[in-house]
Amino acid sequence: MIIGIDLGGMSAKAALLAGEKLEGKSRVETSAANTAEQTALALAHLAMETAEKAGKSMEDVQAIGIGSPGVVDSANGNIVLWSNFHWKDVPLGALVEKYTGKKTFVTNDANAAALGEARFGAAKQFSDSILITLGTGIGGGIIIGGKLFEGYRSAGTEVGHMVIRQDGELCTCGRKGCFERYASAGALIRLTQAEMANDRSSAMWKYAPAVEKADGRTVFLALKEGDVAAKKVLDTYIAALGEGVANLVNVFRPQAVIFGGGISAEGETLLAPLRAYVYPRLYVSEKIVPLELRCASLGNDAGLYGAAAFAFDRL
Repeated sequence: MIIGIDLGGMSAKAALLAGEKLEGKSRVETSAANTAEQTALALAHLAMETAEKAGKSMEDVQAIGIGSPGVVDSANGNIVLWSNFHWKDVPLGALVEKYTGKKTFVTNDANAAALGEARFGAAKQFSDSILITLGTGIGGGIIIGGKLFEGYRSAGTEVGHMVIRQDGELCTCGRKGCFERYASAGALIRLTQAEMANDRSSAMWKYAPAVEKADGRTVFLALKEGDVAAKKVLDTYIAALGEGVANLVNVFRPQAVIFGGGISAEGETLLAPLRAYVYPRLYVSEKIVPLELRCASLGNDAGLYGAAAFAFDRL
């Protein structure tokens, strides 16, 4: 049995993976105001609480896996850089191991989610898959031959920062035209707000009484009413998302691309137009080499499953 921890900027979640079932789910608050040592101690206590809630002792636990934001050197369990917590070269794995006495392995949180969906979720039947998380930015994880691909020193798979539009919008990373500037949930919201300001007759106003109230669901709700402005927004968004997806597929040629994040809850409303955009742009047709586009199935548990699976693989 292995404990998986999903570390976030405001909280950390944990669960014990027994077979294919998560048990003893627990949560603790996290804060950038805490030192790395304090955070590690909190995670250690969280692991112990999780084991107890699952009716187990820490002696029953083989290892601990952690999915963390930031650049993670998974070979050493170190957080190379996590700007939100102002962490640099933090030996998180070693710190948690010190307090728990259990081998602790650390990977990037998006990588953990990808591994979780690959082993237990929407990509379970595939050996090669890519997870794209559509949030404020875009995260991603790549599975090749059933194994997590991380790149040299685990610094790869930053799919949100491939350029899809040369000299495009300035990204937070400092480059221009990045995928996440055009295809994240944040980008969809910006497109929605711009079109609402341009068209006061749009049904989007019914679901967002002010421009700043628009969210990722606004365009989809208005689309159900046949709103022309909403269709325009979605078409623009799908074109940007589709360009990035086609690029990734042409490079890695996975069996499936899985979409996570809040927007993925829209299901076929998102996937149907995306397939229509992506398939004609593949170097090798999906009729020759099949490609599935699916929404994630594990929701907020993907990182827990993946962190535990990552530790299991590293034992």
